[in-house]
Amino acid sequence: MRKRGAAKILRVGRAAIAKEAQAFMTTFPDMVVTFDKLDSQPNATAFHWTLTGTNTGSGGTGKKVRISGYELWKIDNDGLIAESKGHFDSAAYERQLKEGIDR
Repeated sequence: MRKRGAAKILRVGRAAIAKEAQAFMTTFPDMVVTFDKLDSQPNATAFHWTLTGTNTGSGGTGKKVRISGYELWKIDNDGLIAESKGHFDSAAYERQLKEGIDR
């Protein structure tokens, strides 16, 4: 069941994964991603994370955000991430982009 406001972003291949990561680093130049936990699943691995940063990239709001989510990784035969499906609460993310977390 998909919860209301949940975002899912699918990236396949190294170039697509790197492009998405670069987009977040550009949007949040002071971004810090912390490791929360790692869950092994039968056909994938879930990397749980928390992202904090200030939206000061081009056209940014200047607001600080803190969101948690996870990446569902499929690992290839070389032990590299072949596919990454990101999950986070997009409604909370959008609200924080407008209002920030420092109230």
